[in-house]
Amino acid sequence: MLRFVDIDQAYPEKRSEAERRQDFNEIYRPFDPVKAKDQASRCSQCGIPFCQSGCPLHNNIPDWLMLAGEGRLEEAYEISSATSTMPEICGRICPQDRLCEGSCVVEKSGHGAVTIGAVEQYITDTAWKEGWVKPIRPGAPRGASVGIVGSGPAGLAAAEKLCEAGYAVTVYERSDRAGGLLMYGIPGFKLDKAVVQRRLDRLTEAGVDIRTGFEVGRDATLADLRNEHHAVLLATGVYAARQLTCPGAGDGVIAALDYLTRSNRNDLGDAPDSGDSLSAKGKRVVVIGGGDTAMDCVRTAVRQGAASVTCLYRRDRENMPGSAREVKHAEEEGVVFEWLSSPLAVLTKGEAITAVRVQGMRLGAPDVSGRRAPEPEPGRTFDVGADMVISALGFSPEDIPALFSAPDLETHRDGRIDGDMATKMTSLDGVFVAGDLHRGASLVVWAIRDGMDAARSIESYLSNRLQVLGAAE
Repeated sequence: MLRFVDIDQAYPEKRSEAERRQDFNEIYRPFDPVKAKDQASRCSQCGIPFCQSGCPLHNNIPDWLMLAGEGRLEEAYEISSATSTMPEICGRICPQDRLCEGSCVVEKSGHGAVTIGAVEQYITDTAWKEGWVKPIRPGAPRGASVGIVGSGPAGLAAAEKLCEAGYAVTVYERSDRAGGLLMYGIPGFKLDKAVVQRRLDRLTEAGVDIRTGFEVGRDATLADLRNEHHAVLLATGVYAARQLTCPGAGDGVIAALDYLTRSNRNDLGDAPDSGDSLSAKGKRVVVIGGGDTAMDCVRTAVRQGAASVTCLYRRDRENMPGSAREVKHAEEEGVVFEWLSSPLAVLTKGEAITAVRVQGMRLGAPDVSGRRAPEPEPGRTFDVGADMVISALGFSPEDIPALFSAPDLETHRDGRIDGDMATKMTSLDGVFVAGDLHRGASLVVWAIRDGMDAARSIESYLSNRLQVLGAAE
């Protein structure tokens, strides 16, 4: 270990930009085993592992880096998987530069962070290849069932833990495939869908019942599910797109998730929709937003053969909420970024979009979050030619009480489901909440953390109830 002084930071080899633009395959080649071992050995094994505290799951990163650096990969996998239900997925899509790697002591010393995410992915991909990922072992039957609404990362994490605890678990998913955001919201060049599917298969093989095409509110109310199960977990995520409100931002502006879902369906082999309104081929594409979803959109448009791709963001590069690595990948692939730019209007000719009129911005005083608030820069406006405009301004919760016919389900002012911070219990007895639906749009790793926490709370809740019932009998 401690080899950061003689081994430079390195990531797995990336495919060339020209090659990447032609397909939706993951951009990194498999990590060379010798190089992966070398990178793991760069860990300083510091006394206070800030990488661990910087990880929402508090993964025991120094220990599995040490084991990987010594070539003890199976043991490294055991440590890695002890605190995460999806380590190879987090290794692929977590913004490590803002989490574990951003907190790395080696990074702070100026030697470049240990490439934690790449090693994490390498360890678990190797575990799948070598057969070290064992089937889920359901616990002794507890005589109780749990219904989980939503099959995204929070729901899947909770399902695994509850199955291991001996509960019968049914997952309700309104889409035709399970996986939620992991399946339809994240492009294949960041997360191969086979990686998600093998996790889903592992759950179903353990007896978790995943019912797709089941829409709560249409096929059953929340009360129906509560009567069917001893506890219910709401883990639907947040899918209501925040609307672009400038003049001209009507039906012709495409919501980011609609665009990404259609692209992922194409990648999965589904029959295309009639028309090409959600295809960027040959079009001048403008994406509005600065988060990871915006980066997914611009990089998808490149792969669809867009004539040009421009991203408008109202703050500067340093204040962009998306991963810095994603921005770099996008620039490599030909995306143009217009920093300090906000849409004034979407210009049209007839029904066709022709351009986006842009207001130049500057950074003023800090806003309530502490970030410098953007404000218009007088005299700086310009037009960006466009045939297709995609709005990637973030997501809000749907009206769950109305959709689920549950008027007594309490929400925050912004629509998030109100739940106890410690137990995840909502205002309805036996109904819990996890993930973005509770905390707001956030990271996959936080959804996994919430799902695992909710599973522990549900287990405690049901254990107490079953003890009471057993004593009464």
